[in-house]
Amino acid sequence: MIIKFLYDKGLRSEHANTVACAAIGLSIASWFTSRKVEGQGLERADRWGIFVATWPATWFGLGQALHQYERSVLAFGR
Repeated sequence: MIIKFLYDKGLRSEHANTVACAAIGLSIASWFTSRKVEGQGLERADRWGIFVATWPATWFGLGQALHQYERSVLAFGR
């Protein structure tokens, strides 16, 4: 089980949710940086922003799975 493995390695739901929130900021920053620095146009900046914007959903989902696992560990023990 991947969630158990990540939990045993020290990853907690708070960590995953923090990374998800940071990824939202990174998405905005990558869009803005691509738009201003690269000079390749708005379409390229939009692609960068959308690419990075797919990450928070993954991390929020992982955080939810870890939270449920943490609750089961507290309720039933190992």
